[in-house]
Amino acid sequence: MYELLEKINSPADLKALPPEDLERLCQELRDYIINCCAENPGHLASSLGAVELIVGYHYVFDSPADKIVFDVGHQAYAHKILTGRREAFKENRKEGGLAGFPSRSESEYDAFGAGHSSTSVSAALGLAEAARQQGLRNKVVALIGDGALTGGLALEGLNNAGSGKADLLVILNDNNQSIDGNTGALHNNLLRITSSVRYNRLKNHIWNRLGPSRLRESIQRLTHNVKSSAVRDSGGDLFEALGFRYFGPIDGNDIAQVVTTLRKLKNIGGPRLLHCYTVKGKGYPAAEQDPVVWHAPGRFDPKTGERIKGVHKADRYQDVFGATLCDLAEDDPRIVGITPAMATGCGMTEFARRFPDRFYDVGIEEEHAATFSAGLAAGGLKPVCNIYSSFAQRSYDQIIHDVALQGLPVVFCFDRAGLVGEDGATHQGAFDMAAYRSIPGTTVAAPKDEVELRNLMFTALQQEHGPFIIRYPRGTGEGLEWKGTPFSELTVGKAYELLYGSDIAIIATGPVTNRAMEAASAFPGRVGVYHFPFVKPLDTAMLDKIASRYAQVVTAEDGCLAGGFFGAVSEYFTSHGRDVSVHPLGIADEFVAHAPQARQRQRYGLDADSMQKILQKFLQNSK
Repeated sequence: MYELLEKINSPADLKALPPEDLERLCQELRDYIINCCAENPGHLASSLGAVELIVGYHYVFDSPADKIVFDVGHQAYAHKILTGRREAFKENRKEGGLAGFPSRSESEYDAFGAGHSSTSVSAALGLAEAARQQGLRNKVVALIGDGALTGGLALEGLNNAGSGKADLLVILNDNNQSIDGNTGALHNNLLRITSSVRYNRLKNHIWNRLGPSRLRESIQRLTHNVKSSAVRDSGGDLFEALGFRYFGPIDGNDIAQVVTTLRKLKNIGGPRLLHCYTVKGKGYPAAEQDPVVWHAPGRFDPKTGERIKGVHKADRYQDVFGATLCDLAEDDPRIVGITPAMATGCGMTEFARRFPDRFYDVGIEEEHAATFSAGLAAGGLKPVCNIYSSFAQRSYDQIIHDVALQGLPVVFCFDRAGLVGEDGATHQGAFDMAAYRSIPGTTVAAPKDEVELRNLMFTALQQEHGPFIIRYPRGTGEGLEWKGTPFSELTVGKAYELLYGSDIAIIATGPVTNRAMEAASAFPGRVGVYHFPFVKPLDTAMLDKIASRYAQVVTAEDGCLAGGFFGAVSEYFTSHGRDVSVHPLGIADEFVAHAPQARQRQRYGLDADSMQKILQKFLQNSK
C-alpha cells in the first residue's frame, strides 16, 4: 500500500528517489496521514495541505544540517514521517508516543519546537544568525502558514529579518488563512525570471560593479516599482517593503513546481520569501470542503469521511459559555464577543451568527485581542474576550498595562484551563492562576460546574472596574441542567462550605471541587470540603474559619502549584500566623507531557480515587 513510503527512513532515502516518483510519494504520505489520524485523532487538514512543501524541502535541502522551523507545528506531520518516525507516528499524541508538534527533544530534525503560532520567522532568523556567526553554511527555512502570519510576532520577525542580510528563506503556506491573491502567467513569468541562477548572478555582478551610487539607487527604485506593481495583487509589495525579495506565488501542491523553485532559491542568499498557494485538507474531499471542522476532526471513517463522535454524559464547558453569552447578549446590547481565531473551539459560532455586528474574530492576535477589548471597554461597551488559557500567556502585558492599570471592565474567559490532554506541553493551561492573581485589581474565578460558569459570567458583566478572569477546563461539565436557568449574581470573593469534617479539610477551586466531594464521601464526618470559586480575591474570613477548625488542610487545583491557589492559601496562613499544615494537590513544577486528561489528573492526584487514597494516608497518620 505504501511501496515508496516504506522505503524512506530518513531524508537521504527521499533524496535518492527520481523526481518522477515524488507525486506518488506525496499521495502515499497523504493516505498514511489520513489513515493514522482516522484511528488516532490529530490535526489533519493543515498537514494534508503542506505535504508537497515538506517533501520539496527535504528533497532539495540537506537536513538536519539545514534547518526548517514550522509555524504552526500542526502542519508538520509529513516532516515527522519522513524523518525516521513513520512507525512511531501511529502513536502520535498518545502517552509515551510522539508529541503532536515538533520537539527538539524528540528528533535532531526538529530544529525548533512549535506549538503556538507566529514564532517561526524570529526563531529561524536566530538560527540563521547563529550559523553566520559560527561560519557555518547551512541553510535555514521558516515554513509559516495557516493564519500564523497575522500574529504580531511574525511581523516583528519579518521586519527585523528584512532589515539585515540573514540567509533566510521564508515559505508562506497560503491556504486562504493568511493572504489571498491570484496566480497567472505574469506571476509565473516573474517567478521564472527572478528565481533563475543566471539572473541573480548577473544582478549581483552589476550591483557589485556599480557599488553605492545614485545610478544604482535609481535602478533599484525602478526595478522595485516594476516588480511591486506586478506582485501587488498577490501580497508581494508588503514583503518587498519589509526588505524581503518576493517570489511567487506558486502552486504549493504541485511537487514539480515546488522542487524546481526551491532549487533556484536555495543559494540566492539574503532574506527572501516564497509565496505558495495550497489547499487546506488537500487530497481528502471532506477536509477540502470543510477545513475548519477537519482541522482536528477527532476519529473518523477514512473511507466514508463520517466522523465518529463520542458519547458525552454532559455538555462541554465551551458550549455552556457560548450559549450563556448569547443569553446575556439578548438582554444587553452593549455586550460584544472577541476571539483570536478560535470561534469554533471556544463555542462562539452561534454568537457570531446571531450577533454578527457584535462579534470580532481578530485572527491569531492574542495581544491585540486584549488591547482591542480594552478599547471597547473604554468606549462604553462590555467586551467578553475568550482566549485559550495557554494562548492567553501572550497577552499578559496587555492585560496588565492596557486593562488592569486603567481599571477597565473586560471579561476574559480562559477556555482549556488546567490539563488539556493530548495537545501536550505547549497547550496545558497550567499557569493562569499563578500569573493573573498577582495583578492588582484583577478578579480570578474558577467555576465548579456549568451553572456556576453561567452565574460567574453574569456576575462579571455587572462589574464596572478591572479585568474579570473566568477559567474553565477543556471537556464536559458535571451533567447539571443549566440551559435557561435563571442567573444569580455571586458575591465576589465569597467561598462556600460544602461539607463539614472533624479531621481534615479540602480547600478546592474549579471542577476539582466535585472530585473532592466524591473522595470525602468515603470518610463521612471526617473530611470537610470548601469551595473557593474566587482565587482572587480570597475569602479570608472563610480561611480564618478553616484555620480555627483544622490543623491539616489539602488544597486542590488544576493549575501549577508554584504561585497558584496553593500559594495564595499558604501565603495567607503564614502571613497571619495560622498554625495550619497545608498539603497541595495540583500540577507539579514541570511541563506536562501529552496523555489523556484522565491519566494526567491521576498523575497529580486530582481524580476522586487518587484523592481518596491521599486522604486515607493523612487520616491514618492523624490518629
